[in-house]
Amino acid sequence: MTKPNDPTIDAVISSAEFKRNAMAAKLNWLRAGVLGANDGIMSTSGLVLGVAASPGATSASILVAGAAAVVAGSISMAGGEYTSVSAQRDSEKAALKVERQELKENPEGELRELAWFYEQKGMSPKLALKVAEELTAKDALKAHAEAELGIDSDHHVSPLQAALSSFVAFAAGGLLPLLAVTGPWEDFRIQMTVASVLLALVLTGFVGAKIGGAKPMRGIIRNVIVSTMTMGVAYLIGLLVGTHLV
Repeated sequence: MTKPNDPTIDAVISSAEFKRNAMAAKLNWLRAGVLGANDGIMSTSGLVLGVAASPGATSASILVAGAAAVVAGSISMAGGEYTSVSAQRDSEKAALKVERQELKENPEGELRELAWFYEQKGMSPKLALKVAEELTAKDALKAHAEAELGIDSDHHVSPLQAALSSFVAFAAGGLLPLLAVTGPWEDFRIQMTVASVLLALVLTGFVGAKIGGAKPMRGIIRNVIVSTMTMGVAYLIGLLVGTHLV
């Protein structure tokens, strides 16, 4: 039977915490995907409705404008995500380089520092030191990266993967209003677009709220209000400008 103060228990707890952090990171990726789709839906729906509101708008002109918006928005999202994640990965690698150097130059001091981190989690000094010694013997850099930096030294986020995910999420969201506004229901394209967009945003609002642990209804209402305002303003501008230009 394992003793209550056995350091292996705390090591297991530490490992479980790290796994929870990894799960949180995956949820962040999912949240980013939902937000990317949300952006694609709202920005594209605003643009196509703005164009559709113009008295001289044709299905072809709406399609061209909407397709350009989806492509440009997807590339922009992917580029921004690539830059952001690249900067994050570079900073993680730089921090690990510093930590590796500190472990080489002052191993005893780093051991005491690691033990201190475990003390802050509620362990007794003696137990914290014992856990730190075991983890250091196994993989000192990994132990310090987890405790001090909150990162996994064995895995780094991929800028390319992040960029691709953002591109796909935005494009998938943007295609919905584009297909709705250029469908065979030309006389009802505005109504069909608004209805499909609101339905999709109810879904993304629900999923986003669930991932974030918030109340779904609040997220849905917020999503619908912001989207309605976006489409309304874009439609009004398209109607006013289009009327004066035609």
